[in-house]
Amino acid sequence: MPEHEAEAQQGSPARQVGVFLRRRREQIAQRWADEPLFRAVFTVSRDEAVEAGRSVADALAEVAAAERVADPEATGFLLVREQLARMAASRARAGLGTAQVSREVDALRPPVVDLLVADLADVPPGRLRECESALTVLLGTLRLVVLETALSEGEALIDRQRLQLLEVATPVIKLWDGIVAVPLIGTLDSARSQVVMETLLEAVVDQQARYAILDITGVPTVDSLVAQHLMKTVAAARLMGAECVVSGIRPAIAQTIVHLGLDLGMVVTRASLADALAHALHRLGADIVHATPGGAGSR
Repeated sequence: MPEHEAEAQQGSPARQVGVFLRRRREQIAQRWADEPLFRAVFTVSRDEAVEAGRSVADALAEVAAAERVADPEATGFLLVREQLARMAASRARAGLGTAQVSREVDALRPPVVDLLVADLADVPPGRLRECESALTVLLGTLRLVVLETALSEGEALIDRQRLQLLEVATPVIKLWDGIVAVPLIGTLDSARSQVVMETLLEAVVDQQARYAILDITGVPTVDSLVAQHLMKTVAAARLMGAECVVSGIRPAIAQTIVHLGLDLGMVVTRASLADALAHALHRLGADIVHATPGGAGSR
């Protein structure tokens, strides 16, 4: 009796699919290497795509052998999640959405089904249909795992890009030796306020600044949490040996701070960035001098 006929007489369809995947691992990997999901990711050499295909086939065989073809948390999938994450991230960077990634995973099924049908040509039709069904469910679960991984990678990418945008939107400017400024424009939230604090404190260290100016002229309003973050930034700068000057406080923001009962007694404030710079220069022993019709005068 042929080996696959003997297998057909014992074990579940899922287990038989597992045996098939191990036996035809090389042929499956060779066919998958030409599919977009593998070909577009492993561009250095085809051998790399084939090796990736072998790893995924091995993982599927383990899941099938454990009869957990519908379980995305099966141990076998854990072995290739890192590889699937790499593939999903590559397709996301290429601009593919989840629908396109789903279609690429679906494209892996026909080559494997064709091999299964040819491999089990002598088993009873009913048994063959059961094995096809188990294989279809298994590959459907693989698709779910890939999509979950793609979504996780997409969220991580968005978080990284958001942080980069926050950093770009929070520039630190050296105005003078020992004086740095952070001109803030737009809405402040807790996340951006935290970036402001970290960026400013790093600049204080890098520039050996004695004065740091937080200009919020371009900030329309702040909530209570953000106001507290700003106060903490002032306190943190003071601990690092720099005096923090807050300039450009709008009337609405001033009212918010007053309503919150925040103590600004130790915080130096100025109406504008120019006034804050003049204050810092004066404290450093320099003055801004401008020409007047009657002679020179200091600000």
